[in-house]
Order: sequence, then structure tokens, then C-alpha cells
Amino acid sequence: MRTRAFFLGLLTQLVLCTSFMAFGQDIVWKTLNDNVMELTRSSQYDRALVVGKKALAIAEQKPGDNQSSVAMSLNNLALLYDTQGQYAAAEPLYKRSVTIKERALGPDHPSVAMSVENMATLYCETDRKSLAEPMEARAAKIRAAKR
Repeated sequence: MRTRAFFLGLLTQLVLCTSFMAFGQDIVWKTLNDNVMELTRSSQYDRALVVGKKALAIAEQKPGDNQSSVAMSLNNLALLYDTQGQYAAAEPLYKRSVTIKERALGPDHPSVAMSVENMATLYCETDRKSLAEPMEARAAKIRAAKR
């Protein structure tokens, strides 16, 4: 009896500790993510890239449902590369962000539209209008849908 109570106590502590660690990771990720946006706005791209990669790594390691933070981190890194004209680096990050958002939120969610528009912009910037046009139309259709 006493052994069972001991193990139940340990299990409870483990669950609480894991929850606290996940909460701590959320705070660190949010702080880093906010920092990436600030650094990008102030054109400190090299530093923003380092911080953005760290934010993505934390989002990917977070236990539980981490899809939205991973997708946001990917989108932010892609925007950063896109801003610098590093389109080849931005494109796979945008694609992965769209895929994660579609899976987590559904194909017609407004957040998906934002990422699809970012991809369309990249395609326009790289003279791939035939790829951009259907994405622009899709984003417009999502935005026009009544919620």
C-alpha cells in the first residue's frame, strides 16, 4: 500500500514538473518570438535569424500541442529570409508552415490564408506568377468566407 502511494506521489510530481517545464518553454518561446519581430523591424537581420532559429528549436521540442508555435516560428523565419531576398531559404519554411497550419486548423482558416499570401508574394518576387495566382485566389476565398 505504502509503495503504491509513493509511486502515485512521484507520478503526480512528474506530471506537475512536466507541465511547469512546458509553461516555462512557452514563456521563453514567446519572448524569443517577440524579439525576432523587434529585431526584424529594426533591420538587425543577422541577430533576428539567430534568435528565430532558437525560437523554432524550442517550439519543436515543446511537449504537447506545439503546432501553432512551430508554424509561427517557421513563418517568421521565412519572412526574415524573404525580406533579405533569400528566397530559396524562405520557400521551404513557408511551405512547412502552411502544411502545419492546414493540418492543425483546417484548410480554410484565416491563419492559413496569411501563410498562403506570404507564399504567393514570394512566388511574385521570384517571377513565378503561375504559382502565385492560384495561391492569391485561395487566400482571397478564405478571407471572403463567412465565419
